[in-house]
Amino acid sequence: MSAEAKTVQPVGPAVDTARAAMPGPVVLEGRFGTIEKLNPVKHMTDLWNALGHDDSVWTYLFYGPFQDAGAFLNFLGKIADLQDQAYYAILDKNGRSQGWASLMRMDPANRVIEVGSIAYGPAMQRTPLATEAQYLLMRYAFETLGYRRYEWKCDALNAPSRRAADRLGFIFEGLFRQHMIVKGRSRDTTWFSIIDSEWPRVKQAFELWLDDKNFDGGRQRRSLAEIRNSL
Repeated sequence: MSAEAKTVQPVGPAVDTARAAMPGPVVLEGRFGTIEKLNPVKHMTDLWNALGHDDSVWTYLFYGPFQDAGAFLNFLGKIADLQDQAYYAILDKNGRSQGWASLMRMDPANRVIEVGSIAYGPAMQRTPLATEAQYLLMRYAFETLGYRRYEWKCDALNAPSRRAADRLGFIFEGLFRQHMIVKGRSRDTTWFSIIDSEWPRVKQAFELWLDDKNFDGGRQRRSLAEIRNSL
């Protein structure tokens, strides 16, 4: 082969190699509530009331249920201090903490981040606040921190989480068989993602769904998926 000959092989498109930022102690304001950095002292009582009395909240998580409020407070102190995972309390319009979510598995060099460890109290589940919280964290990751891939993973047996990922606009990417051992049980993991090129459409659907005009007496006029599919 001559010195001038070149092997033509497919490669991905060139991208900006700037690093994304790490999540910080922000306050994200919405119509239905607020997201703020988890503070064990401030949020403990409300979170225990919201999450501490329903064992089903913890079935698919790596932790919980908790024996008592003291054990719960001790756990909150540990996760609030994590450096590689940012936990955020989700507060309703009255300022009461109803659950939490985490930005985790951060890879600033490749601009990849995951939302996970989601715990919603029964009163928050299937409410506009539950949807808005995901929108606020997603917007923060894409528009403020500069990530280009936003991931959602869950136990393959967790049907509500899989449905939530699909409803929120995540794309199913596959099943990782025997991916983990969680609480002494084998776990297959389903993977979903939204990438930056998809974010504008996903964002528009969220904002149309969250608009006052989409609600009649607290009931949605059009579903989030219906709005997104119409764009």
